[in-house]
Amino acid sequence: MRAEPWLQAGKYVAAVASGLPKRNGWTIAEQAGDRSPERMQRLLNRAVWDTFAAMGVVRQFAVAGLDEAARRPGRPRAMRVGALDETSQVKQGTATAGVKRQYLGCVGKVANGITTVHLSYVRERTGHALIGARQWIPEEHISDPVCSLVMGLPDDLVFHTKGELAIDILTEAFTDGAVFDFVCGDEVYGSCTKLREFLEGRHQAYVLRVPCSFPLTLARGITRTCADAATGLCKDPRRWEVRSAGLRWPVEEDFAFGKDCFGLDQSRPATPSAGRTGGAATKPSPAGTTCAPGSPTTPQLPWSVREWLLPY
Repeated sequence: MRAEPWLQAGKYVAAVASGLPKRNGWTIAEQAGDRSPERMQRLLNRAVWDTFAAMGVVRQFAVAGLDEAARRPGRPRAMRVGALDETSQVKQGTATAGVKRQYLGCVGKVANGITTVHLSYVRERTGHALIGARQWIPEEHISDPVCSLVMGLPDDLVFHTKGELAIDILTEAFTDGAVFDFVCGDEVYGSCTKLREFLEGRHQAYVLRVPCSFPLTLARGITRTCADAATGLCKDPRRWEVRSAGLRWPVEEDFAFGKDCFGLDQSRPATPSAGRTGGAATKPSPAGTTCAPGSPTTPQLPWSVREWLLPY
């Protein structure tokens, strides 16, 4: 095994983590002490290394470091949150894997770029770090053999939605021993049935936003949209309770007390909707108190709350 790629990788990481105001091949090479960007380009384009194995090493290092910092004397127990979200990056041309015209949050408009699904490990009052990622490749790129060849996509690549990519990332995190008090995400992930079933199958608490138009199947086969269900709950203010989310910044959440309000069928999981001003998933306990979704002590019934994603 050659040592040069390892040494060059260390230089690359140090340069990217530095305070460079602008990062490109030349500036990173200069920061690393190289005379030209050729070594960095060789590392990124032609060196053979296991991407996911390297990601696992970084994940275990980041989780262990945050956990150790959270256990410092005098600090109360800090929540462990897995935050799912996708990030975008502007790319020109048509040869980059996954590039297409789409809405990019980094520029706030439709533009040419790529999208990557990330998982962030958040320790309350301590810090956070990205511990997993998967690039989203549009289905039309995978199904088009010419496009797939130009972009250098693997022959055995199978299309995955962003929710399915989140399952892959979480599976790796759980395998490496990561533990979350709850997993959160926006409606991209709340609308993925496979992701919700995956989390519930592991008895993993979650808070996932879903759109107001999302259908809920109630008892006796009654179907309502989340907006309609939330409107029915709002008629009785006693079914709502404002509670602090227990974070450093002022955050309040509206929890719906759904017990007996619609005769919900608790024998099958129902997917939640929007609360009074938005949407996320949680579950009411039989005693009328709210607790984290997916908890073994609650019925397997997500319910709706107004959800505030952790800023990261």
